[in-house]
Amino acid sequence: MGIFSRRQTATIERTQDVGPGAPFSTAAGAAPLDPALRALTGEWTIDRPHSRIGFSVRHAMVTTVRGAFGDYDSTLYFDGARPSASRAEITIQVGSVDTGVEQRDAHLVGADFFDARRHPEMTFRSTSTLHEGGESFRMTGDLTIRDVTRPVELQLDYLGSVVDPFGFERAGFDGTTTIDRTEWGLVYNQRLEAGGTMVSEKVRLQFDISAIRATPGSAAGLPAEPATA
Repeated sequence: MGIFSRRQTATIERTQDVGPGAPFSTAAGAAPLDPALRALTGEWTIDRPHSRIGFSVRHAMVTTVRGAFGDYDSTLYFDGARPSASRAEITIQVGSVDTGVEQRDAHLVGADFFDARRHPEMTFRSTSTLHEGGESFRMTGDLTIRDVTRPVELQLDYLGSVVDPFGFERAGFDGTTTIDRTEWGLVYNQRLEAGGTMVSEKVRLQFDISAIRATPGSAAGLPAEPATA
C-alpha cells in the first residue's frame, strides 16, 4: 500500500455519543474520528490489480507459506460520519488460490482443504463496524468456508486517500484476522516425526485493500486503466 500516506489527524472536540442519533460510533475513550473521513462516505469497490486478499500459515513448524486469491467480487460502503453504518461484502473464488507452487495449489482446491468443486466460493459479510480510535476500526462479520459460517473480527486500519493520475479517488485499508481453520472443516493434517503437525491450525487472513469510489455508468465502478499502473 505504498501509494498511500497517512493523513494528519485533525484535533477536534469529542462529541458525546447518545443513542442512535449520535454522530460517531466510537469505542469508549477512543480518539475521535478525523473530520476528513466524512468526505469518504459512499460506495467503493476493491481494485484487484492494486490489492491483495491473502493468507499466511505456519508449515512444518518452522516456515511460513503465503498465498492469495486472485478472483473475487466486492461491495463496500464506508460511512465516515457514522462508522457503524459501514459495511462490506466480499465473495472469493477459492479456485483462484495462488501460493506460487502449482502442486500445493492443486492440493488446496481439492477435497482435503477448500473442496472447490463442491464449495467454489468463500464469503465475508460484515455485521457491525466500530471505530476504535484514530484510524483504527474493528469490523465484525460472518466468514463462510465450505458452507460453514462463523463470526470473525477484522482489525481494520485506514491508510489514507488520494486522487490518482486517472482522476479516480482511492482509499487504502489494511485488515487482518487470525482464524482456526478446523472450525470451518479444514481439518487435514500430517503428524511430524519430531512432534507437531505439518500445517498449523491457525491461519492469518490479510486484506491489503486499495478501494476506488464507485462511479455511475462504469463496470463495477472501476476505471479502465492499465493493470500495471
